[in-house]
Amino acid sequence: MDIATNPKPQDRLAELLADEMAAVNALIRERMVSEHAPRIPEVTAHLIEAGGKRLRPMLTLAAARICGYEGSDHVKLAATVEFIHTATLLHDDVVDESEQRRGRPTANLLWDNSSSVLVGDYLLARAFLMMVETESLRVLSILAGASATISEGEVLQLSAASNLATDESVYLKVVRGKTAALFSAATQVGGVISGADESHIQALFDYGDALGIAFQIADDLLDYQGDSSATGKNIGDDFRERKLTLPVIKAVALADADERAFWQRTIEKGHQKPEDLDTALEIMTRHDTFEATRQDALSWADKARQALAPLPKGELRDLLADLADFVVARLN
Repeated sequence: MDIATNPKPQDRLAELLADEMAAVNALIRERMVSEHAPRIPEVTAHLIEAGGKRLRPMLTLAAARICGYEGSDHVKLAATVEFIHTATLLHDDVVDESEQRRGRPTANLLWDNSSSVLVGDYLLARAFLMMVETESLRVLSILAGASATISEGEVLQLSAASNLATDESVYLKVVRGKTAALFSAATQVGGVISGADESHIQALFDYGDALGIAFQIADDLLDYQGDSSATGKNIGDDFRERKLTLPVIKAVALADADERAFWQRTIEKGHQKPEDLDTALEIMTRHDTFEATRQDALSWADKARQALAPLPKGELRDLLADLADFVVARLN
């Protein structure tokens, strides 16, 4: 796919699903209203209206359509997925003490940590109410399970983030929890609500899981090599926040004594000097961990494409395959 000349796959997906996404957006605005606490829609709108790609709800709509669904509950599920995602972002920004999200000041910076946490809790509660409205116990189980897995992944990251003993297997558990769990749930429930064949539901889950992992690995690499104007983050934020992401984990595994002492000082102990980011970039470049990380992202994107094989052929399946390509094409 030539991303220089073709529209981005998420833009093509948005165009194909325009009517359904309009219904999702209307439902989001309707359900984020609070009669008694006007700060709730203020905080929610700040993040939801900030130009996010709405990728996860689009995956739910696409999964339902590819499975031939003709009802309306997929709109509620798509809005549910976006509410869960927004709640996790609000909570993450408090935990990470972030000051920027999607190129704008974070809600916790504009308001306060308490508002961000409590509004996030409200959105999770609203999400569960919409899940129940579908009257599908299996859908409820999948999305409730994903919500628990996301929290578990975030807690695991707290203990693993600055620990040099964290290896790639632990990193993958964190990524599967905090990112891939919602991708795979978003695609899986689209198949479940459609009453699709179990092989199709499993294919959608596998696609979402692999896509989510590729997406997070790419994001972690872009933290060191991306364009700040495009990512909305400063280069090296993960380093400054002492997060052991995949490029650093690979570098630690290959470190000599001096390099290991550097990682212990900067990551484990948090004693960082202004020039340390440049040193970290130099070490990772020397060990070629950026390229190794890029190859891992490409491998997961390939797994996502392969997972689509059991699904009906057509424009939607091709678009989902293109989306997997695009997630990692950002790294070129």
